[in-house]
Amino acid sequence: MGHAYCDYLIDLLSPWAEVTAKGMFGGWGLYRSGQIFGIVVEDTPYFKVDDSNRPDYEAVGTEPFFYMAKGNKRVAMSYWQVPGDILDDQDTLKDWAEKAYSTALASKTQKKKPKSQRKARV
Repeated sequence: MGHAYCDYLIDLLSPWAEVTAKGMFGGWGLYRSGQIFGIVVEDTPYFKVDDSNRPDYEAVGTEPFFYMAKGNKRVAMSYWQVPGDILDDQDTLKDWAEKAYSTALASKTQKKKPKSQRKARV
């Protein structure tokens, strides 16, 4: 488990973009141009999702990455498991990676907006 699997993923993603991996919290972050768009935990890849690409993951039955917070509370992150068959299809993998990267960039932009410009919660 570890960097060898990340090297494998980086190789799979190389026709799409230059991807790097950095160790974090017992797993790895996948980065393109300094922007994290995926994580790898226990040799399982997860890509960044939001409302724009979540239906793709739901349609194939994958789930978000969860971690255990204080009080044994299970917390879902905005990274969903990449299905194994996606890794076997270069064109589809590129599409999913691009969507995850775009989602990560959009999330970063949303966080930078002043609170007055963010959508109000109802």
